[in-house]
Amino acid sequence: MTTEHPTGGEAAETGESFMSHLIELRERLMKAVGTVVVIFVILFIYPGASFIYDLLAAPMLASLPEGTRMIATGVITPFMVPVKVTMMAAFVVSLPVVLYQIWAFVAPGLYRHEQRLALPLIVSSSLLFLGGMAFCYFVVFKTVFSFIASFAPQSITPAPDIEAYLSFVMTMFLAFGVTFEVPVAVVLLVRMGIVTVEKLKEARGYVVVGAFIIAAVVTPPDVVSQFLLAVPLCILYEVGLLCARGIKPRSEDPESNPVAKTPE
Repeated sequence: MTTEHPTGGEAAETGESFMSHLIELRERLMKAVGTVVVIFVILFIYPGASFIYDLLAAPMLASLPEGTRMIATGVITPFMVPVKVTMMAAFVVSLPVVLYQIWAFVAPGLYRHEQRLALPLIVSSSLLFLGGMAFCYFVVFKTVFSFIASFAPQSITPAPDIEAYLSFVMTMFLAFGVTFEVPVAVVLLVRMGIVTVEKLKEARGYVVVGAFIIAAVVTPPDVVSQFLLAVPLCILYEVGLLCARGIKPRSEDPESNPVAKTPE
């Protein structure tokens, strides 16, 4: 029994192909990072890091007594926190370019039917994540901060630390952004054939319980914020079920059959 080994020419072609992929990956990463850096510089100059932080802090300031400001306990905190917020804003603004670079790198290796599914998933997941952040900023923050302020004793004056506030905001943005990805997760589970739509419908009760457990873990210990996270999660689960009705499992899709597939 003999074992065939690749010839020198084949090995060289494989090495060249691998190196070309690495070079392309480096170029895509440089373009994505460069876009974030350029937008960060623009935002840092105008409207400025202080303005962007004030915009982020507006929901908290609106709930504080008139004339009350937030505090900074660190020496360089008044500079570093606005810079971090500006970097976060730059990444959010650059997200379409970053996702395009990811798509441009991955797309040549996909078949046409896979591209038809992958591109809508990338776009929808991005929009849903941004939608979760917007919902958190415009609805959750206003409601939660007003609710907490109503319980503050008259003998104290709330003065939140800006670094603690940034940490809280980042946690909440991440929690709501990921929560809004539920429809995409449901569609992927059905598409991969891991579970059927019927099974997901039967699991509604467990999803509701799990939603409130997750909300209790990732949100502040108040009923309002937990309710505002758990309810959208349940609603988005139902939206995912509606979207998954028209999705065929991969095993039942003729185009996904390796025998039937032909490279583009």
